[in-house]
Amino acid sequence: MAVREKVFDVIIRCFKRHGAEVIDTPVFELKETLTGKYGEDSKLIYDLKDQGGELLSLRYDLTVPFARYLAMNKLTNIKRYHIAKVYRRDNPAMTRGRYREFYQCDFDIAGNFDPMIPDAECLKIMCEILSSLQIGDFLVKVNDRRILDGMFAICGVSDSKFRTICSSVDKLDKVSWEEVKNEMVGEKGLAPEVADRIGDYVQQHGGVSLVEQLLQDPKLSQNKQALEGLGDLKLLFEYLTLFGIDDKISFDLSLARGLDYYTGVIYEAVLLQTPAQAGEEPLGVGSVAAGGRYDGLVGMFDPKGRKVPCVGLSIGVERIFSIVEQRLEALEEKVRTTETQVLVASAQKKLLEERLKLVSELWDAGIKAELLYKKNPKLLNQLQYCEEAGIPLVAIIGEQELKDGVIKLRSVTSREEVNVRREDLVEEIKRRTGQPLRIC
Repeated sequence: MAVREKVFDVIIRCFKRHGAEVIDTPVFELKETLTGKYGEDSKLIYDLKDQGGELLSLRYDLTVPFARYLAMNKLTNIKRYHIAKVYRRDNPAMTRGRYREFYQCDFDIAGNFDPMIPDAECLKIMCEILSSLQIGDFLVKVNDRRILDGMFAICGVSDSKFRTICSSVDKLDKVSWEEVKNEMVGEKGLAPEVADRIGDYVQQHGGVSLVEQLLQDPKLSQNKQALEGLGDLKLLFEYLTLFGIDDKISFDLSLARGLDYYTGVIYEAVLLQTPAQAGEEPLGVGSVAAGGRYDGLVGMFDPKGRKVPCVGLSIGVERIFSIVEQRLEALEEKVRTTETQVLVASAQKKLLEERLKLVSELWDAGIKAELLYKKNPKLLNQLQYCEEAGIPLVAIIGEQELKDGVIKLRSVTSREEVNVRREDLVEEIKRRTGQPLRIC
């Protein structure tokens, strides 16, 4: 949890820097709210037992509840973040940070704005957070649902097969084109020549030059949807260049994001590899953040079907935790799980009352302090406790010190001791422990 709090702190600071407010929603939703929003992944939703009354399910993500919240409260404009647990009936893989209960950290901008400005800010936020966490080199793949749909149409995929073929294409980051093609043809009944045409497109990736190349593509440029998507991506790359992050972004035609609700730009950040430090296994962590534009979702929950355009991102913190935790293990770095600044100790017996008085003074002054719960603890045991818990300072009370009105302040690591006047003790502890403790 100490590592997690540090990671959350980096993420929340970034969300607030970009002007977001925070919301919360219930852990369960009406079953009908979640049904039909997640494509093939709908089978991973946890349904609660029917005990009479409404049928309920545990939330699968934070985006659908957000859309429902906007529609119910008739909100047309909000920039919000939400950090909470979500639930999926998946096969857990602990080392890869895949669980059945896990945190999502979402940031979304809802409202009618000029094209690609909020979308570019979402990508900027993603890059800021991943850079701040120092978990290694990353690349953000970008595509557009309209380009995908246009590409499927000109390749000869029937409308009814769009979504299912989409989820096959989405597997290209994990398996070879041959395997994806076999699934499309063998399991999903696509004609082999149609699959080959798709293959010619989805194996391409690049920067703004690829966008321009596809705008000249004789077939794709004839498709209205694809043309809109490519025009927006060209604009997006202009803004990303101004934000100074275009070198982190790759236009990748194989990126499909399996969720049904995306309508425009989609993106996914992947770690290129974890820096191979001594004794560290390279980690197959995969995607660490993702998101996109979903302009139709809020309208599904509004009785009058009023649409609120939205774009957002989700940081995959569980995977990030896995990386940070494994790195700390490999470096054999001990993580402090408390923030205690000083232990109040005594060098002789019968000083419990004085220790209690002093620790209370320190607490009242806002100092993080502890004492051992023994009447007459041995000094060695008190010092040992500090070393084990990573407490940097010991305030030692002795009979002579009480007479002189001083406290002996000892540094645990250097073992040097100085006498500090009791009235100056709080300031001296603050001065010495002013630096925030680094754990990741």
